[in-house]
Amino acid sequence: MRQPLQHELNDALASVLDEMQQRAEQLQTTLEAERAALDIADAAALDAAGNRKQALMQQLEQLDADRRLLQRQQPVSDASRESRWAQILQVLRHCHALNLRNGSLVNQRLAQLRQALAILTGHAGEGELYGSGGELHGSLRSKSLAAA
Repeated sequence: MRQPLQHELNDALASVLDEMQQRAEQLQTTLEAERAALDIADAAALDAAGNRKQALMQQLEQLDADRRLLQRQQPVSDASRESRWAQILQVLRHCHALNLRNGSLVNQRLAQLRQALAILTGHAGEGELYGSGGELHGSLRSKSLAAA
């Protein structure tokens, strides 16, 4: 490969890795903001964090596609590029853990909300009742016991 073209590929790949690092760090910050919004039940902040998270994930996917394309054109690796990629992966693994934590918190809150709604509507525990034939009934409250 010609030397100027090789240099341009190196520069392009370095630029993509730089941008991936920035987006990964922004994703980490966004996930931390999402957790803060969950903690204080700020629906607007939670919505904004969700939209930002989605946009960053799309950008990271596109950057990764660009990275893979550039690496196919330049199969020779170097230690600095490998080190930078390892750093990006480390941040992304941390983002994955943060996202799992936030998702777990959302699921806990959702279960609590469903339980509270079931109590308020008088359907608490009814999902666990069985009819005389052994079938599970979601709600026995409105079942007719006798015909007139």
